Order: sequence, then C-alpha cells, then structure tokens
Amino acid sequence: MEKMVKPLIPPHMSVYADKHGVFHLLQSLVSSVLTDQPDDPVSYLISVLQRSSFNIPRIMVLGPPAVGKHTVASKLSAELRAVHVTPESLLKDQSELSTQLPVEQRVHQRLREVDCFNRGWVLEGIPQTRLQALTLQQAGVVPDHVVILEASDDVLLERREGKLVDPLTGDVYHQTFIWQANDIIAQRLEKGRGPSETQYLAELQRFRGEVTGLRSAYQHVLKIINSDQPHADVYQQVLAFVRTRHRSRTPRILLLGPPGSGKSHQARLLSEKYKMLDVCCDQLISSAAADGSSLGEKIQSYLDDEQPAPDDLVLQVLERHLSQVDFSSRGWILHGFPRDLQGALRLQESQHQPNRVFFLELTDDVCVERISLRATDPVSGERFHAVTRPALSSEIQNRLETRPEDRTHTVTHTLNQCRTHTAALQSVYPDVVLIDADQDPHSVFEALESRLNSV
Repeated sequence: MEKMVKPLIPPHMSVYADKHGVFHLLQSLVSSVLTDQPDDPVSYLISVLQRSSFNIPRIMVLGPPAVGKHTVASKLSAELRAVHVTPESLLKDQSELSTQLPVEQRVHQRLREVDCFNRGWVLEGIPQTRLQALTLQQAGVVPDHVVILEASDDVLLERREGKLVDPLTGDVYHQTFIWQANDIIAQRLEKGRGPSETQYLAELQRFRGEVTGLRSAYQHVLKIINSDQPHADVYQQVLAFVRTRHRSRTPRILLLGPPGSGKSHQARLLSEKYKMLDVCCDQLISSAAADGSSLGEKIQSYLDDEQPAPDDLVLQVLERHLSQVDFSSRGWILHGFPRDLQGALRLQESQHQPNRVFFLELTDDVCVERISLRATDPVSGERFHAVTRPALSSEIQNRLETRPEDRTHTVTHTLNQCRTHTAALQSVYPDVVLIDADQDPHSVFEALESRLNSV
C-alpha cells in the first residue's frame, strides 16, 4: 500500500479558509452525512447548506438532581431558539410504542425530527451514564457543547427543600436562589414535587458514581461550571461557553505581552505538547544575521549598532521560515514580533496571519523581578531561568551571563515602550484572549490550553 501523504495547503489558502470558516464547514458537512447516512447524500447536503443558520446548537446540560439543569436549559433553548428536549418531553411527545424503546433510541429519534434538524437542540439530563453516552455517540448523537453543573451535596439538599414550580408554565424557582419578582406569578407558585428524600439521595449517589465516566466521554467538548453562585452568573458562563466554536484548523498562534510575562516558556510548553513549531523571533533574527546571506548582512548591520531590525527585514525572515512545509502542516507559535502597531499591520497583510492571539498580562514590577532571574549560556546561546528553567549542570550555571537587554534599566525602558504600544496591538486583534500571567507557569499553560481549540 502506498504511503498516505498529508496534503499541503499553501499559507494564503489557509488564511482564506480560516476567514470564511471553510474547514469548519467541511468538517460539519462530513460529520452530518456520515452520522445520518441519508439515502441521497447530495440532496441531504444541499438541505443542510440551505438551513437559515448553519451553526445550529447541539448542547447537553448535565448534572446532579436539583443543581439547576432545567432552568439553565430552558433559558438556553429560549435564547438560542433551539428545541428543549427533556426526559419528560420524550415520554410526552412520542408514541406508546416509542416509549418502550431504550432512552438512547428515543433521544436519537427525537433529535432527527425536522424541528431539531433546523433549529438545533438542548438536551437536558441525558445521558446519565457513560454507557448511555457511548451508545448515543455510536448512534450519531454528537453534541458540540456539554455543560456539567456541579455543587456540593449540602447545597443540593438545600435547593431541593426550597424548590418551587409555576403550575402554568412549569418554570422552576427557588425561595432563596431564584425568586420570581412578579407578584402574580409568585402567588401561584407551588412547592415542587419530586422523589422522596431516600430516592433523591440514591439518585445523587448514582450521579456521583457516573460523573467521571461522563466527563471522559465528552472531555473534548466539556465545560464544568460551579453552580453554587448566583444563577445569573452561572447562566452567563454557560452562554459564553456554548457560543464558542471548536476549531480544527492548523494553529497559528501569536503570543503577545511585556518582557518577562513568560511568552518563551509558554511557547515551549505548547510546542512540546502539541508538536507545533516554536517561532522565537529574536532567535530567528540572530540565526539569519549569522548565516552569511545578503539578508543576514543587512540584519547584522543593525545588530552591530544595537538597533532592532526593521519590520521589512523581520518579515522576510519570517516568510522564509513560515512558508516551509513543517510550519504550514504542524502550525506554529510566534512570539517576539510584532512589537508595535505598524508591525502588527504588516503581519496582517502577509500570508501568515495568526488565527489565535493571546496577551499575557503582568505588572511591571513582576516583569522586572522575573527578568532579574534570567541568564544566558554564552556557549550555546540558550536562555535559562532560575525558577522555570534552571541550568542543566553546575558547569553551565557557572558560565551563565546576564544579557545587556536583561539589565534592570534596559528592562524598565523596554517596558515603558511596550506599554505605549499595548492598546494599539490589541486593536489590531479584537479577538485577543487576555491571560493572567501572574500565576505559576502551569496555571498559565492551563488557561492557554483551555482556549486553544475554541473562540
């Protein structure tokens, strides 16, 4: 059998595909046709493309009893104009013969109906076990977002005691957590009916035993939200999550932030885990200056005068690297450029526009403190840090030197320049994600990683 070769997509085509959501469109079309397996795939795909909204919601809201699933799912379905599917509605809407089927088959049948196909769906409280989740996946019920609401047993028991229901609408309220301000509605609220305390505790214990399996089944589309906070806050977190779109495209990541914010360290961590290429602009410039080329000689003249290389030379170096096959197929993490508005605009005009931009936020005092712990090996050119990346041996440690640009007075000047350009840089990238870099490197990496595949 001939070796499979991954097709290379030129950078300018990738930029077009990202701008118009082509990769997401193709992935969704292929997923839909393979899941539903229609007799006439072409007509089916045409009907999918003709839907008024292509990105219809497919959401699951899960959690223990009394955590607030129904209220969140009801509000979501109303705001997104999606079909709200509950265990109770499955029994009410389907025929007597259908109700005898396993719950997974009933869900599959319901979600294939025209209203769910056209408007999308919010599925509440199903699946309840990992086995149900896997069965639904095999049947083609694959959500784009799964929310698990969590709260302690004490909070859940308190909510169960104070549950109130509107007999006309079925809406759920609570004496403490969600009170109805409308006096007419408040007067007709009734105490919520439910299982006995023994049955409730058994349901709660069952969920606690299954939640790990549910998390693993949906780990790539999952958000766990603490429900022990004001309902409005819970709902806003859920809404923000379900409005994200998961990306499958090749990552072109830009890390911005002041010196000392950890851009190089986070780029290395991302590169190691996801096999993307770490593009440190300062290192590329130094390598280009030393390679003996005409471009390198031009760059070296600026370095000899202790001046930064101009943007047009930097972009030529970046173009030479980012156009290579490895960079186009594996993706990259760029840091160290751009430093100002002009550089950002020039990068946006090139064929190598980033599709994920993160800004690592850190105060000047912490930046200066961190940079004071940096040192460089004059033999290898590698940079080390006393805390995050110590020298590998005492021999290397003894020969480390502080670079001129890492001295306190130089760092202070650089920080002042950086702050003058921050707002302008962020204006070029309105979707930039702000990351609090004043925490341990692992926590910063987790924050980056959580936003890596979504917008």
